[in-house]
Amino acid sequence: MHLGEISGLSLGAATRDAFGDALKELGATNQHIVTVDGDVGNSTRTEPFALAHPDRAFNVGIAESNMVSVAGGLAACGKIPVVASFACFLMDNAFDQIRMSVAFPQLNVKLVGSHAGISIGEDGPSQMGIEDVALACSLPGLTVVVPSDAACTKEATRACLEHDGPTYLRVGRGKVATIYPKGCPFELGKAITVREGTDATIIANGLMVAAAIDAATLCEPLGISCRVIDLHTIKPIDRDAIAAAARETGAIVVAEEHLQHGGLGSAVAQVVVETAPVPMRFVNVGDQYAESGDPQGLLDKYGLTAKAVADAVQEAHGSK
Repeated sequence: MHLGEISGLSLGAATRDAFGDALKELGATNQHIVTVDGDVGNSTRTEPFALAHPDRAFNVGIAESNMVSVAGGLAACGKIPVVASFACFLMDNAFDQIRMSVAFPQLNVKLVGSHAGISIGEDGPSQMGIEDVALACSLPGLTVVVPSDAACTKEATRACLEHDGPTYLRVGRGKVATIYPKGCPFELGKAITVREGTDATIIANGLMVAAAIDAATLCEPLGISCRVIDLHTIKPIDRDAIAAAARETGAIVVAEEHLQHGGLGSAVAQVVVETAPVPMRFVNVGDQYAESGDPQGLLDKYGLTAKAVADAVQEAHGSK
């Protein structure tokens, strides 16, 4: 059973595939877009762009730090470099270069971390980016986006490329549920309410948006009406949507495919405590690394499920 199946959501494309499609499409109309790869273009899905525009695609090999530095130089010359690698290779290996060659000078570099989260499965913990959002959010001036499905990713890719400044876009390996079958009303920094509710709010991003919708469905027979918010942009965060959810529903659960510290939960909690303190619960990977295994089995083992989110809603609501 895939996330979203309880609510009848169909299974769509992986967000990395949607990113690759959008990049190729946008590259055809904007000659300033270039790609800088660390020899994993087939996996990150920058390869279609590179095949279509070989003169604007640069493969620096397995050298992520150099990759980011090259991108900084290209941005300083007026190009719009899209730097793509596995989330852990990009944000962990090249953090110092991102800090000094992208964030500090506020260059127009577009960082894309693929294969994020534990849902990459059998590749194992050495390749699971689960601290990437915390690292990205720690850098001043860096916009951080975690889209939930293919339609959201397509619009997020477009928005990041049109944004004047550094961005980090997190995408995943596996297919995900379709949240927006008719297209996504995406705007950087503006959350999307995908389901209305009055008794509690579930705030999620990435593949956990589908889990949040399923959890809301599970809570219905219990008499708990759940609002579900897709908070795709963690930075800058939509303070108004979070504060309104806290005031109007009285309880918040945050669900993310990330470590418990420094990600979406930390960002939402800061807003809640500053604007409208309410009971909160958090569903995430915890303070631990995962292991190699079947993607769904890993999500089950580490509690990234609709049931875990529904249980957290009952606790925050005070009905359990």
